[in-house]
Amino acid sequence: MAGTGLLLVLFLFAHMAGNLKIFVGADAFDHYAHWLRDIGTPLLPHTWYLWIQRGGLTVAVVGHIAAAVILARRARLARPVRYAHRPKVQGSYAARTMRWGGVIILLFVIFHILDLTTGTVNPVGDAQHPYANVVADFAPSRWYVTLFYTLAIVSVGFHLRHGIFSALRTLGQQTPRGERRARAIALVLSLVLVVGYLSVPFAVTIGAIK
Repeated sequence: MAGTGLLLVLFLFAHMAGNLKIFVGADAFDHYAHWLRDIGTPLLPHTWYLWIQRGGLTVAVVGHIAAAVILARRARLARPVRYAHRPKVQGSYAARTMRWGGVIILLFVIFHILDLTTGTVNPVGDAQHPYANVVADFAPSRWYVTLFYTLAIVSVGFHLRHGIFSALRTLGQQTPRGERRARAIALVLSLVLVVGYLSVPFAVTIGAIK
């Protein structure tokens, strides 16, 4: 679960860096989007890199979900009889909402693909003009899309904060000093991700990006 999670984290930060190119301008953003389709050419046919990446991400997501189900099942089997009285467990909000956060993120990914990848539910839906798709998507009149996007990204932040900390422990970090460092790293990375992703829809909504 830690391994697949870290692969997904790397993709999230790479994707965020690409999204932020929208602040450079329409031409730069559209050029970047079209460049993604040409990575690997002429060795790879047009758009093959994207399909390879999508296939890898799908495997990572399925593996991550499968690992979560297996771990939850093992936890139940380890204690087949419920506690007569279970004391309140101390833990972060992120840790207590990992499952629900995962569901929200999964629903968002499905919507995001239909919206900005296939253009099925996007007002413009033109693959040749990604900048226009983004601007139309987060227009003030579509506040509900921005709200859902915000909810999903905040869920990603909580998920990431707990996930990075847990992954670092799984991969060998066990000392008290290392634990404090792991918590700080997880918090900083999750905040950077949330701010980076939300900067785009809010910039469109307030008119900073037109």
